[in-house]
Amino acid sequence: MRGIALTPTQGLERGMMVTDTCGPLKTPVGKAILSRMFDVFGNAIDRQPAPVDVQWRSVHRDPPPLARRSTKSEVFETGIKVIDVLVPLERGGKAGLFGGAGVGKTVLLTEMIHNEIGHQKGVSIFCGIGERCREGEELYREMKEAGVLPNMVMVYGQMNEPPGSRFRVGLAALTMAEYFRDDEHRDVLLLVDNIFRFIQAGMEVSGLMGQMPSRLGYQPTMGTELSGLEERIANTDTGAITSIQAVYVPADDFTDPAAVHTFSHLSASIVLSRKRASEGLFPAVDPLQSNSKMATPGIVGERHYALAQEIRRTLAQYSELKDIIAMLGLEQLSPEDRKVVVRARLLERFLTQPFFTTEQFTGLTGKLVSLKDSLDGCERILHDEFKDYPESGLYMIGSISEAKGKPKPVSPPGPPTPESKPETKAKSDQPDEAKPAAKVETKAETRPQVASETKPKAAPKPTAGSPAKLTPEPSKPPEAKPQPKVEHADVAHAS
Repeated sequence: MRGIALTPTQGLERGMMVTDTCGPLKTPVGKAILSRMFDVFGNAIDRQPAPVDVQWRSVHRDPPPLARRSTKSEVFETGIKVIDVLVPLERGGKAGLFGGAGVGKTVLLTEMIHNEIGHQKGVSIFCGIGERCREGEELYREMKEAGVLPNMVMVYGQMNEPPGSRFRVGLAALTMAEYFRDDEHRDVLLLVDNIFRFIQAGMEVSGLMGQMPSRLGYQPTMGTELSGLEERIANTDTGAITSIQAVYVPADDFTDPAAVHTFSHLSASIVLSRKRASEGLFPAVDPLQSNSKMATPGIVGERHYALAQEIRRTLAQYSELKDIIAMLGLEQLSPEDRKVVVRARLLERFLTQPFFTTEQFTGLTGKLVSLKDSLDGCERILHDEFKDYPESGLYMIGSISEAKGKPKPVSPPGPPTPESKPETKAKSDQPDEAKPAAKVETKAETRPQVASETKPKAAPKPTAGSPAKLTPEPSKPPEAKPQPKVEHADVAHAS
């Protein structure tokens, strides 16, 4: 008989007694599990007594039949601007947060927990698969301080546990979520951190069982195992399980089989960019790589769809112009391209947002922005209402009305330019003979001498220049206009 260990195997030896439980792995379900933290066996790991008045159900269950599934498509509002506008999530759907290490997947997940439990009376279940024990302890403490723990359940199979435990903890969390959906008819928000660790645990279990690995070392049954987990997350006529899953992308390679197989199950893919994170644009969502099946006119509406397309078009044009700006500078662009750059940079700043869960690190109060305010802000930016505002005026704010309170920049480059143009025109109103003279002088002599010679033309002061050049000019009669032209030409040839 071959077995897979779910607990550490130190001290295990030949000849020890084995007890058959005559049943599968089970987990507790019921109202008593709210605000508690469990492991894969259903044991409480929050240093409190075990919950009473609970039922025990098998973690292996079939997905709901197609006849019971709901066919409605509703938008799941999160309060995060860049997600609600560009990548709307589906109620009862599955969304993935793709990104490498350190780009903010867990922070974004935690913020969604805070927003949803505080404003929607649902149940949130957090499933930690192969993540750090430190993150689990911090999340428990933060949720307790925020007052959202009474409607939350946490299930953990951490990275210090054997692969068998990490491989089954996702099924345990799903069993709890199915109880609240089917028995209590409540909407459930299931957050999984991290689906890649589930696939990785399956790879290790496959190796322990002696199976031949597939491409890049993954198990040959990866697609089936992932489908068995994902297909149980569904929308029924009694309730919905909305899942948001963090997906670690190895070495930022989106062609990795783990990322490719996960993409096929999701209704929305939110890609987090390391480049945007390095620029301080948080949440670091890449709007050009992220997509959602809900972003269609029939679901989100004509105005929302048109605005989202215009934002993507503006940001795509800006990314194409970045190389030209780096080589030649912003001044070499056409006026229309410059407007596109200004709009895109303002949109990038406006789509940042301070989070409630990072207040202690940033010192900025968290913001929850409605979809209407987000759309209004983007529309006004695209109409150039804020082109005179500094980019920092739209960085890390909530609704666009908060940018109004910031002082308008004192724009010295704006007014002087029109004032300087009449001066040049006034100078150009001088006789035509003076124009080539000024050009000749700038080539022949230094700039201070040009300035000293242009003054005698405007006002008759013969002592301003050198005597050799200005001897004929003090007695310059009105009819002798061509004379300076000949004299300046001679000087240029002489020099």
